[in-house]
Amino acid sequence: MNALIEPAERLKGKLTAPADKSISHRAAILAAMADEPVLITNYLEAADTLSTLEAVQQLGALVERRAEGLMIRGVGLRNAQSPDKPIDVGNAGTLIRLLPGWLAGQQGSSFELDGDASIRRRPIDRVAEPLRLMGARIDATDESFAPFSVEGAPLTGIDYRLPVASAQVKSCIALAALLAEGPTTITEPDPSRDHTERLLVQAGVKIEREGDRLTVFPTDELTLPDEIMIPSDASSAAFAIAAAVLVPGSRLLVENCSVNWTRSGFIEIAKRMGAVIVTDLESRPKEGVIPQDEPVSDVDVTAGPLKPTTVTATEVPLAVDELPLIGLMACFAEGETRVEGAGELRLKESDRISAVVKVLNDLGGEAEATADGFVVNGHGFLRGGTVDSEGDHRIAMLGVVAGLASREGVEVRGVDAAAVSYPSFLDDIAALR
Repeated sequence: MNALIEPAERLKGKLTAPADKSISHRAAILAAMADEPVLITNYLEAADTLSTLEAVQQLGALVERRAEGLMIRGVGLRNAQSPDKPIDVGNAGTLIRLLPGWLAGQQGSSFELDGDASIRRRPIDRVAEPLRLMGARIDATDESFAPFSVEGAPLTGIDYRLPVASAQVKSCIALAALLAEGPTTITEPDPSRDHTERLLVQAGVKIEREGDRLTVFPTDELTLPDEIMIPSDASSAAFAIAAAVLVPGSRLLVENCSVNWTRSGFIEIAKRMGAVIVTDLESRPKEGVIPQDEPVSDVDVTAGPLKPTTVTATEVPLAVDELPLIGLMACFAEGETRVEGAGELRLKESDRISAVVKVLNDLGGEAEATADGFVVNGHGFLRGGTVDSEGDHRIAMLGVVAGLASREGVEVRGVDAAAVSYPSFLDDIAALR
């Protein structure tokens, strides 16, 4: 589906972003691993997270939709059933990276995972390597890609340093650690999203953090709370926030948004660029503390002039999904903005470094790719033009935001890709005009 996004005079009103995609994935997987039923309220009903529900059902979990939420009756930590057909993850990168951690420890069972064309281009080496070190048996296409098989095996705890900060890889290892003999220690080069740790602590798992080292101990069972509430997604909300920052005269209130400190990188960078954003962000916890609850807050946004900045490698894991928006905002600042240490963007639904640079240049901006990021020379405006999402939901939403703030409007080809994470995005934006 294509859409022509005309420039907006201003955006004004309230918005509640959809439920958090990252937490929805994790809550469903952990509920499937638990022995007792778990009610998940405000679960994200989008393409990626629906793939997760279908996957856990293939593994034996029962999923029941109720008026109050989603009831999942799990199979327990060690009782995942072998499906009679491959598990299709669709376009869900989180699912294909997290699920093997659980499946690797299902002794005597085998599983095959596959996905769409985009998933088949994304290497699984970074989860396969640590899992193999723990004793897992993984057979991948061309040694690196889906479809691939996981054969359950006895696992042993390891001490593993992540080559790059990745919440998905960290979470995969943590899930495998629950089934391993002995503790597993994961060292992060930089902080990354901590949703898995929070949920595991809620489930009674012993976890210790010391500096950049996270140690997960094996357990016999997961005892999650009876109910898990999913907050609104900070990454989805970021697109509306960026639109309100860029369109003159705008005023937006985003309600009940996640303000987890490991997800607030975009807001911190945007404020440094001059955006007027008022919210109550969670502070970084004290050394050794792993918070359990997911904090929420309203986010008040007002349009304003922007200035260039440099995003460093240490900031990237806390804003990785929103970096395309930083590139767009940089077009409206006078001067050079640099994003460094963001090689992870090349392994998303598309090569987002190349995709973002192409989008910005096609719309009249001045952007250049680097080996691990991009540079934007901002001139205070963006002309407009055409954006092809190529199936990437973030690029589709980026095109919509660019159209709202542009001089001539933007045609977004494949705008329906936004449904992967934000099915009501176009309707929500239209309500603010």
